[in-house]
Amino acid sequence: MLLKKLKKYNLFLGSQSPRRKLLMKGAGFNFSVLPHIAINENVSEIEVDYEIAIQVAKKKAKSYDKYLQNKHSILITADTIVSINNIILGKPSNYNEASNMLQQLSGNIHYVYTGVCIKTLEKEITFYDKTEVHFRILTSEEINYYITNYTPYDKAGSYGVQEWIGYVGIKKIIGSYFNVMGLPMEKLYVELDNLIQ
Repeated sequence: MLLKKLKKYNLFLGSQSPRRKLLMKGAGFNFSVLPHIAINENVSEIEVDYEIAIQVAKKKAKSYDKYLQNKHSILITADTIVSINNIILGKPSNYNEASNMLQQLSGNIHYVYTGVCIKTLEKEITFYDKTEVHFRILTSEEINYYITNYTPYDKAGSYGVQEWIGYVGIKKIIGSYFNVMGLPMEKLYVELDNLIQ
């Protein structure tokens, strides 16, 4: 079993996301959260959405190289993006941006991609997951209520699936729910299990 095998490893999470911490704990992982390191998340000349998330996850992992001090260290980094009509929705910087994003998602289908990088001294594994999310039509009052009460400025696409907007606004999800939260846990579990065979 993976959790038993991981006992002889130091597992590091290179993320300040409360959702990712929650998911890692929920899966039973014993891990340390590394301090935030600012990186340039811009990537150039990438046309495929999921490749953007993978490349940013790899950049994040590279910034934490100093923590991979021995063969028993494993680092996990991730990046989540929201894509609608081939447009990437990042994190909103203010109320108007958040409102505009939620208006775009309202009544439409969008895709959430999370790229993950697992890194050791000897290996670097990357993968991604894709989830299709269907929103019902949201009223301007509902959008205002959500932004005012939940201030989703740290979330790609300006929403958290686990928050109020997810309960009342999402009609259907095709794929991993946890991927929308920020980490595709089933895939992560399998990849870690394969890594330390």
